[in-house]
Amino acid sequence: MIKELINDAEKRMRSAIQSLEDDLAGVRTGRASPALIEKLSVEYYGSPVPLMQLATISVPEPRQLLIKPFDIGSVKDIEKAILASDLGLTPMNDGKVIRLNLPPLTEERRRDLTKFVNNRLEDARIAVRNVRRDSIKDLRDFEQEKMISEDDLKHGEDGIQKLTDKIVEEISEVGKNKEHEIMEI
Repeated sequence: MIKELINDAEKRMRSAIQSLEDDLAGVRTGRASPALIEKLSVEYYGSPVPLMQLATISVPEPRQLLIKPFDIGSVKDIEKAILASDLGLTPMNDGKVIRLNLPPLTEERRRDLTKFVNNRLEDARIAVRNVRRDSIKDLRDFEQEKMISEDDLKHGEDGIQKLTDKIVEEISEVGKNKEHEIMEI
């Protein structure tokens, strides 16, 4: 019963890490990455569609993204979505493909991105601590209902705390890597 609870807690904590990694993939760094725009919502025939379903996105140069739509008629819609987004990028459209040149980040923009990453890291840590709190509460409920002994409760709490420490360390490592990417010139 305790192992099942710890395994469930680990799955929930790992989903917090996955969510963090997905969010940070969209944060612009010094080099081009398709993750920056692939989830961008494009109005296509009246309904919002993620860009990655409308086009292939490639990186021909370190600071350039190339968007090749499957349907040439969607080029204008994609261009409009990029201009409306908060990316601050100007698309260059030649009728068949769209090129996005990523200018180098300013020092101020790098600091802002680092602050955003740190805020997002803290959100992930809070999510992990909430899972820990819920799991320990469940363990205490089990102990009150005499489903587990006091020793089992202590071992379970220790296991959950060790798991939490390990996951928080992984979150910090993800954050360090992303900050290194952002500060890289």
